[in-house]
Amino acid sequence: MVTISNIVQKLVDDKIYVLESMEKDIVSYASLAKHLQADVEEELGKPVKKHAIEMALRRYKDHIKKKTKTVSFNYSSDIVMKTKICDIAVVRSPNLLMKLRKLYDIVDFERGDILNIIQGISEVSIVTNERYKKILLDILNDEKILITEDNLVSLTMTFSMDFFYTPGIIFNIIRNVAWENINIYEIVSTNKELTFIIHKKDAMKGYRALEKLIQV
Repeated sequence: MVTISNIVQKLVDDKIYVLESMEKDIVSYASLAKHLQADVEEELGKPVKKHAIEMALRRYKDHIKKKTKTVSFNYSSDIVMKTKICDIAVVRSPNLLMKLRKLYDIVDFERGDILNIIQGISEVSIVTNERYKKILLDILNDEKILITEDNLVSLTMTFSMDFFYTPGIIFNIIRNVAWENINIYEIVSTNKELTFIIHKKDAMKGYRALEKLIQV
């Protein structure tokens, strides 16, 4: 039998920011109950008192706190920001990767330039410095370009090897960035590095969001 508590839990679990607000105890349960009332009534098929929803929320809050485990991890890290980055998405084709190999001879890695080629099932994203954009577009001349984004920055955090073996770390870091209402264009990770590609207008917000983790 479906109960008010079942429905409230499902609605909260489907709204990550509501769930996290309850974890942090920064939500008004009366206001949240009023916000969810129409959805609860629709699911249950009958009128529901706001007080009943509020009580279900408070009970679920206690359950959330019991099941939520704080990830134990030393976030001591370096944060490196690089500006003037572009991101180009292309439809995957038989000859695409062969063409992209040319970039490895062009990009100056010794001066700190970047080249990330992210392969999906049907498309490929190329993240590199804007200075290589014209060359890259020439290489991709016969390919189907889906989107080109300029004015981006990369924010990279470097860690110890514990990063690779600790569950929940990437989620925690992404959550801190997302809480600042920052659009993440790409995420690139290796054993000891995690890189976010974001718009330059969000650069300082993103940097501060990552810096907060280090200062905890």
